[in-house]
Amino acid sequence: MITIISGTNRKNSKTREVANHYFEVFKELADEEVKLLGLEDVPSDMLHVDMYSEAGQSASVTKIQDEYMLPAQKYFIISPEYNGSFPGALKLFLDAVSIRQYKETFKGKKAGLAGVASGRAGNLRGLDHLMGVLHHVGTDVMPAKLPLSQIGNLIENGKIVDEGTKEAIRSQVMAFLAY
Repeated sequence: MITIISGTNRKNSKTREVANHYFEVFKELADEEVKLLGLEDVPSDMLHVDMYSEAGQSASVTKIQDEYMLPAQKYFIISPEYNGSFPGALKLFLDAVSIRQYKETFKGKKAGLAGVASGRAGNLRGLDHLMGVLHHVGTDVMPAKLPLSQIGNLIENGKIVDEGTKEAIRSQVMAFLAY
């Protein structure tokens, strides 16, 4: 199974629109189950003082980990640029699902990354930061990251309209499936 993660908890984000596009391409090309997890759908009970103990983990986080993280052999994360890096909500999510069944959640799995930004660099710096975190937890990250710059010019009515971007995404997905 492949889990695609839309890496922001911001409602109605461009990141989610890009993740939706990736999800459709993965569903078309993959010979395995593909699921999409948007962090905007993760309940807010994830953050509390007892979250760093297995007994204190919220039931909603356990359910998400059981459905999206543990069965996946691969993760594909679309991350927007927030303050020159990746969103704190994404880091909090990764921290929360690392408490219970850490090895089973991350070790030996593979990840692919795409960055979303309104500026020119497509969140390359944030993708490097995210790659460092994923390496730390034992996840192998595909070197070919796709930075999507000036995202507002690539999307209309919630859909990617730029043909070059669509082809770059398709190529990245094909490479990731072979990875």
